[in-house]
Amino acid sequence: MQRGMLDAAIGFRKLRTNHAQVVHKLGLDIVSGTFKTGDILPGDAELMERLKVSRTVLREAMKTLTAKGMISPKARIGTRVTERESWNMFDSEVLLWHFEAGVSDEFLLHLYDIRQAFEPYGAGLAALRAKDADIAKLAAYANEMGNTAYSKEKRALADMNFHVLITEMSGNPFMRTVGSLIKAALAGIFRMSNPEADPNEISDVSASHLRLVEAFRLRDEAAARREMGRLIENGRQQILQFTARHPR
Repeated sequence: MQRGMLDAAIGFRKLRTNHAQVVHKLGLDIVSGTFKTGDILPGDAELMERLKVSRTVLREAMKTLTAKGMISPKARIGTRVTERESWNMFDSEVLLWHFEAGVSDEFLLHLYDIRQAFEPYGAGLAALRAKDADIAKLAAYANEMGNTAYSKEKRALADMNFHVLITEMSGNPFMRTVGSLIKAALAGIFRMSNPEADPNEISDVSASHLRLVEAFRLRDEAAARREMGRLIENGRQQILQFTARHPR
């Protein structure tokens, strides 16, 4: 599967540095349960030997994972894996590690719940504050989603750009932060399922997004919230149908 454009869009680093490789390896081991909640990680010497890195690189990686809420270092005890409730689930790397490790239907439902909690309200704000140039961009993205000549990844990228632009149009800095979650969520779902779509389905996706664009053109706050809610619910139903056909 081609992933280059989506990876670039979400800022997912290529693992070129030792620091990035160690963060990814340990983070994925924690999410997948290789290191379970409450476990004390091996000591520095063992991890340095296992990962083939210096103490400086290891400690910087540990700081990164601590900032994500995944581990907690304690003097004379060691570094403990924290409860999942402490993890920063708005962190794009943490979210993508979940998809890489394999997610449950329950996890996907939680993800759609949080999108439903934030995005319709953000769409309402965007309808009140939208600039004509932004609306034109949204229309272009929606039309790209319906272009059967485009690859599945390119259509997925248009979908991602569409939703992230709306968080920016809202003018609310907290909504912009949610944009990183939306990016990772859409990329992760694409990585997991990447379903083949027939031309009619592709056309329907484009049309549903264009209805939201029309609400922005009319500066109709209520319609924008309603149409965004429908988009998210449609996505929720599609992924549930996919997981029913392809149980993990």
